[in-house]
Amino acid sequence: MFENNEVLERYSPFFKKYWLPVILACAGLIFFIYGLISLLGTTQKSSDIKFETNSKALETENQIAVDIEGEVVSPGVYELKQSSIVQDALIASGGLTGQADREWVSKNLNLALKLSDGQKIYIPKQGETASNSILGLSSSEGSADLININSASESELDKLPGIGPVTAGKIISQRPYSTIDDLLTKKAVSQKVFDQIKDKIIAQ
Repeated sequence: MFENNEVLERYSPFFKKYWLPVILACAGLIFFIYGLISLLGTTQKSSDIKFETNSKALETENQIAVDIEGEVVSPGVYELKQSSIVQDALIASGGLTGQADREWVSKNLNLALKLSDGQKIYIPKQGETASNSILGLSSSEGSADLININSASESELDKLPGIGPVTAGKIISQRPYSTIDDLLTKKAVSQKVFDQIKDKIIAQ
């Protein structure tokens, strides 16, 4: 008790003389600490925002746009992951309608085929592919020997020179075609392959 009083008496003149600078120094220290904490918090938030922005940009770069039309519940253009396959596009569009030609889908559409940016998928309705086949057979003389790229199966397309299972799947997934030149426009085949098959195919 006496020792405390002695300390107070010893430093009392100092505090009386310099009380204002001491208070200002303490206040300055408090504001400095507060400012430092605020600065660290702002830097952390900026880093979080930058990281989130970069993540969104990276996610956008890893997406592809696919147009799916015909007999699906919700036709249109969908943004999918770069690793998506045909089945993913069908799921995104709500699946097949009741009018879809499921037999054609099971025979001709490779559900495991990896999609590419800008690709188009067309699902025909029941009877649509059959009528196309009839038209192909009843056209001008000699056309019966030509392969209709709008209705041919994957195995039929595979018989064409330069066409393998992968390219056949791309041709099917890019249907329909108005002319055989659409194979080039839709980038289903290369110019070299097109030159090999152009006299063996028809688009009807």
